[in-house]
Amino acid sequence: MKKLFTILGMTLFGAINSTFAQEAAAAVADKPGFQQVLKKYFIEGGPFFMGIVLITLILGLAIAIERIIYLNMASTNTKKLVNNIEEALESGGVEAAKEVARNTKGPVASIFYQGLDRSGEGVEAAEKAVVGYGGVQMGKLEKNVSWLSLFIALAPMLGFMGTVIGMIGAFDDIQAANEMSPGVVAGGIKVALLTTVFGLIVAIILQIFYNYIIAKIDGIVNDMEDSSIQLIDLLVKHKK
Repeated sequence: MKKLFTILGMTLFGAINSTFAQEAAAAVADKPGFQQVLKKYFIEGGPFFMGIVLITLILGLAIAIERIIYLNMASTNTKKLVNNIEEALESGGVEAAKEVARNTKGPVASIFYQGLDRSGEGVEAAEKAVVGYGGVQMGKLEKNVSWLSLFIALAPMLGFMGTVIGMIGAFDDIQAANEMSPGVVAGGIKVALLTTVFGLIVAIILQIFYNYIIAKIDGIVNDMEDSSIQLIDLLVKHKK
């Protein structure tokens, strides 16, 4: 008898577990995924303003990715480069150092080459060349970053504009219905809030990329300035 109760209990426990598992699977299947929810809200927000906000996100991400790739390629091991330049100056002179700079990628190596190329005219001429070409390289590093900041400011503005237009539509619905009921106002307010939310999300995403890019540029510029001072010191030492 005890064995029979044990078998019945195990069978009942298995049936209950199976029922809960089926209910959980059905709940997961019925629950829409993130992409479906995002698509639903995007359509409800209105194709015009939501489309413009999406274009802003795409363009901003394209600029951000291009800048990140460029800045990563522009990064140089400046300590190693300075050591190689110093060894080349001691062993082969300015021409050997120019060859080292020519065969090294990055803005720091390009600045070194310009300074070494003008070193024959004196240390002051080399320093002027380094400072002048450093400004050119800084401009290349900051290329298109202003567009990214524009998209960061533009995305929430477009969202707020969609909000205002949605609120105007809600008041038009109230005027047409000649009554103030939640059902009449809810649709316009929902559209208004959705455009604001998407605009803010786009601005937040692009702001993260923007801050990373600015930090990367600042790091490269600091390396350029420090290594340029070291180059001038090496040229002064080499002239003695």
